[in-house]
Amino acid sequence: MITTDGRGSITSINRRGSELFGLTGEFVGRPLSELSKDLYLESFRQEANALLPQPISKDFTVPKDGYTATLRSVCQPLFNRQQSVIGNVVQVRDVTEPTLIEQRMRRMERYMGLGSLAAGLHHEIKNPLAALSLHVQLLEEELETARPTAEVQEMLEVIQTEVARVGGVLEGFRDFASLGQLNLTQVDLDSLVQRQLRLVAPRARQQRVHTRLILPDQPLPVVQADRVRLEQVLVNLLVNALEAMPDGGDLTIHVTDHSLTHPPSLRVAVEDTGPGIPESLCDRVFDPYFTTKREGTGMGLAICDKIISQHKGSLEYHRTGDRTVFEFSLPVPQFASALEVDDDQDQDRDPAQDYQK
Repeated sequence: MITTDGRGSITSINRRGSELFGLTGEFVGRPLSELSKDLYLESFRQEANALLPQPISKDFTVPKDGYTATLRSVCQPLFNRQQSVIGNVVQVRDVTEPTLIEQRMRRMERYMGLGSLAAGLHHEIKNPLAALSLHVQLLEEELETARPTAEVQEMLEVIQTEVARVGGVLEGFRDFASLGQLNLTQVDLDSLVQRQLRLVAPRARQQRVHTRLILPDQPLPVVQADRVRLEQVLVNLLVNALEAMPDGGDLTIHVTDHSLTHPPSLRVAVEDTGPGIPESLCDRVFDPYFTTKREGTGMGLAICDKIISQHKGSLEYHRTGDRTVFEFSLPVPQFASALEVDDDQDQDRDPAQDYQK
């Protein structure tokens, strides 16, 4: 809770406000604009004053302790006993958790409906599509002896291309609908991430992308997860990052251990220096069939989000400076301990292992 005078100078701030903004000195008497470099509270206050007497509300997203927090601000006029406006009251609340829960609920509602739709469409389209593809092949064989014109040959190629494209969409439907029960085992996230990064290393070298893996100093606790599904998520995020940097850049995987917090979790962030996703489209990143690429079905991130949700984790997207970050969390079972590495896995673990070409 913050109060200001008519010029925007802070007249009071409560203890929770000081904790939220990490204040260490005295801020009473200083301009509201100096309170936070990430929240434009002074321009928000001026906007509210232009709409007097109704209070207005606005959400701000700010980086905080390695994640993006959502802060909801409400500004209303401050009156004296004569009912004259003498300043403003600005309330700021951290609504990160309820906002994330609301977003995940909306996603799950979409998934439940799309899963049934996907299964039905796959069944209805598969057979006619197979018949169409077969008849195109038979038509090509017939035309081989008739010396078709270039125009006819071009039309056949268009038909083949479109049949293949519809087939790709159909496969995306099938993959989305077939995400059923997970095959949970003890997974060493450390070695799993290293293996997937080595998998994409040749392509990264070809594109002049510098890759880096940052791990905690201490061994990670085990997670109960479907190894194959997690590999699918990681490969998808890594390939997306590489596709965003065709002319080179930096690709970083940062694994952090939050097993001593509540709730305990491990977090994996995939960061790239590509152009990112336009801010106006950020809310649609995990929507099925949404894509900013010229090619692709737009199902990759939707499937990744569904897989992580099945693991009772979360997958989030945000921008940090010049970096695009996709970060997922996985819950850590209570009393979990570090998993012993098999003999065929890498024994040496560098906390900042560098796969530079």
